[in-house]
Amino acid sequence: MSGTLYGVGLGPGDPDLVTVRAARVIEEADVVAFHAARHGRSIARATASSYMSDGQIEELLVYPLTVEETDHPGGYEAAIEEFYAEAAERLAAHLRAGRDVALCAAGDPLFYSSFMHMYIRLADEFTCDIVPGVTAVSAVSAAVARPLVEGEEVLTVLPGTLDEATLTERLAGTDSAVVMKLGRTFDKVRRAATAAGRLEETRYVERATWSAQKVVPLAEVEDGTVPYFSAAVIPSPEDARRRVAGVPGATAGTPIDDERRPQLTVIGTGPGPAAWRTPEVDAALRTATDVVGYETYTRRIPPLPGRRVHASDNRVELERATFALDLARAGRRVVVVSGGDPGVFAMAAAVFEAAEAGDYTDVEIAVLPGVTAASAVAARAGAPLGHDFAMLSLSDRLKPWDVVEDRVRALVAADLAVAVYNPASRSRREQVVRLRELLLDVAGADRVVVVGRDVGGPDESLCVTTAGEFDPSVVDMRTLLVIGSSRTRVVATPAGRRAYTPRSY
Repeated sequence: MSGTLYGVGLGPGDPDLVTVRAARVIEEADVVAFHAARHGRSIARATASSYMSDGQIEELLVYPLTVEETDHPGGYEAAIEEFYAEAAERLAAHLRAGRDVALCAAGDPLFYSSFMHMYIRLADEFTCDIVPGVTAVSAVSAAVARPLVEGEEVLTVLPGTLDEATLTERLAGTDSAVVMKLGRTFDKVRRAATAAGRLEETRYVERATWSAQKVVPLAEVEDGTVPYFSAAVIPSPEDARRRVAGVPGATAGTPIDDERRPQLTVIGTGPGPAAWRTPEVDAALRTATDVVGYETYTRRIPPLPGRRVHASDNRVELERATFALDLARAGRRVVVVSGGDPGVFAMAAAVFEAAEAGDYTDVEIAVLPGVTAASAVAARAGAPLGHDFAMLSLSDRLKPWDVVEDRVRALVAADLAVAVYNPASRSRREQVVRLRELLLDVAGADRVVVVGRDVGGPDESLCVTTAGEFDPSVVDMRTLLVIGSSRTRVVATPAGRRAYTPRSY
């Protein structure tokens, strides 16, 4: 009768975290097996040694290489495959002889473990029994001593061996995260956390549960000093919000804001749908204690417990910016919301203007880009901004109309395509009528005009027309116009008329 293969999870390293069942299986097994690197020292064996019995057979499965180059004719993959086949056959010989084999693995045997390579080769022939263990994720979370996920938050576990772009995207797009297998991947992981806007909240844990355990902010760790058994941890954003807000009962853990420089983040939510928000923007929103913005834009932000929303009218940009700067100076984690891109006729300029006027030199201002309304309308229309183009606001609330008119004439005369923001409002109707007259005068009735309204929203409409056919009465503040250049062409497609501007003259 064949023996049983046991996949035994030993936990993260502390022998006290070996489960009662794992200890019993190790003690009773005929053969106890461990994987080890070429130096022959097995962390799994060190953890399991106090539970082993006299007279047991030990099998040390030593990898021939880890990440270094090899002269094997089949390369690295072939060398590793050959090792797995040989190791599995060594264990199979014991099992065929009727011996029970306990193959020990750090953490959990089915979680980034070498045990899996033996399991897939032996499970069809032999009975296999998996003994779960405490994972490294649980260990590093306990070391940080802060909630990892709460409520409906999403936890993402990533190997540091992923490429940098993927790491950045995944870190920006999740609530909480644990990045394992640091070591020589550490510098890449830190760059990804920085690019994702998560560096400040990320904790570094080295050798969790060992006597040499270390927990510090990731930003404080020097590359070249990081062992393989370390991880990067982004704890619960909800807990971070409570702590920044000073909510009673918030976990202590490692402080993240006690000596943080006041910081304010200006974000662009894009023209409307959540799918058009960048992961970086979502990451900033997850940890914000306060959201400040025009009420039309703040309504797009999903509510979260403990997060305060300060909505206001669209005509108080400087007052809103000053209020947000004061909140940041008071230690709040503040996000100022703009539609589209915050640097295009939006709140980023207002925040910098207010900061300069009020001497907020101590507040760090970060601006996170968003999909512009011009880009969204142009994409729906085809590619009318495919060559040189300009952006212009038709509003004369902050600049005289004669300046607006001079710029329209100059841009059209220069044969640029023009994205026209703020073309009209309930009280400001004459300007868009005058725009059509200018187009007819300077460019002629055949000049292409794209009328995009509420693009990305529930009332989206799009019309590709001409200056002669353009009806100013359909325009409101939710509309963006694109005026083509003399080279802009209109083509028929199955989806309707589309406009594009060739990339060359």
